[in-house]
Amino acid sequence: MSRIGKRPIQIPSAVTVNVADGVVAVKGPKGELSLALHPRVSIAQEGGSVSVAVKNPDLKEDRALWGLSARLIGNMVTGVVAGYEKRLEINGVGYRAAVEGDALNLNLGFSHPVKFSLPKGITAAVEKNIVVIRGIDKQQVGETAARIRALRKPEPYKGKGIKYIDEIVRRKAGKQVKAAGAGAA
Repeated sequence: MSRIGKRPIQIPSAVTVNVADGVVAVKGPKGELSLALHPRVSIAQEGGSVSVAVKNPDLKEDRALWGLSARLIGNMVTGVVAGYEKRLEINGVGYRAAVEGDALNLNLGFSHPVKFSLPKGITAAVEKNIVVIRGIDKQQVGETAARIRALRKPEPYKGKGIKYIDEIVRRKAGKQVKAAGAGAA
């Protein structure tokens, strides 16, 4: 049995959940999200909670779908109430970021600035060397942050690049320089 899938998803009073034709629509104060359910997954709404069920809980594939569907719906509810955010830190001399309309303008040590277009539903803010990505869809926020990080991954020698705020970059030692005149005599 799926432990995550069995748990009912609590719905706050400010959120409405509608299920029609295999599509779950969640509407809240921050926006609206929808999800097309797998045909083997069903949803029951009772009072202030939603429970997810599958056709055959003994099948491994159905158990996986059970937990996945429950988490996706739970993430949608959290997203329309509180939203999600990812923080990226930019390290390097001359590395900067600025928000220009619906695009992020990045100077990352290339010969040209990189203009990153933000997807619909995603906002960005820059605070010194920290880029904050916000949105109501957890998957879209994470994907956008990963695509920005991929523009200039942190390198292990000086630590320059874009990294998540809680990411730890393992540093490597550089070349060892021999003392002058050690081999000559």
